[in-house]
Amino acid sequence: MTETNFRPKYISYDVFGTLINFTIYPTTQRLLDGRIPEEQWLDFKKIFRAYRFDEVQGDYKPYEQILQDAFDRAGKRFGLGPTPGAGAELAEAVRNAAPHEDVPAALKLQGDNYKLVALSNADTSFLDITIPKFGAEWHAVFTAEQAQAYKPRLQAFEYMLDSLNAKPEDFLHVSSHPLYDHIPMFNIGFRDLVMLDRGAEPFAPGYGITTVKSLDELNKLLGL
Repeated sequence: MTETNFRPKYISYDVFGTLINFTIYPTTQRLLDGRIPEEQWLDFKKIFRAYRFDEVQGDYKPYEQILQDAFDRAGKRFGLGPTPGAGAELAEAVRNAAPHEDVPAALKLQGDNYKLVALSNADTSFLDITIPKFGAEWHAVFTAEQAQAYKPRLQAFEYMLDSLNAKPEDFLHVSSHPLYDHIPMFNIGFRDLVMLDRGAEPFAPGYGITTVKSLDELNKLLGL
């Protein structure tokens, strides 16, 4: 993709993990303290991530319940019973999380020059708290609660398209999560896809994804 291709009508963003430092793992470790051997922590972390991905592919339910059910399913794999209140504590950690350091200034510059759109895998109340943390102007904010579907379900992306009366070619989409965003979006016609590499997920070759290490790097490609 050449520099001149990066002149979209909309720049759409995943929020948690991509723009927000998704710091639920300290809370996860605290919920597990003394319940599993320390050497099993990394395995639990991987399985918990896998169950979160699995949970969002079903019928819509509140994000706190997604976290609760994924945590309990992961715990069962390690011989643990249900952990009442885990979803609420994990959800609170998400709501309290702060932007990555490279985000506020660079995102504000984008918002001054392009129409920013958020497409988030969370309830609307999470975004009501989170979006003001960026200090940028947003054209639209869409949530899983509004769409009644989480990414990677295509219904989530269709909701964004329908709400804006837009087409896939109108967007440059930025995310740190290929499984949730880039791959399903590619499959329904989105082509301007950017991976903001936070070191959390592997790359997905074969989908024409452009990789950047920071929003400052992306802004250069946007002519800013």
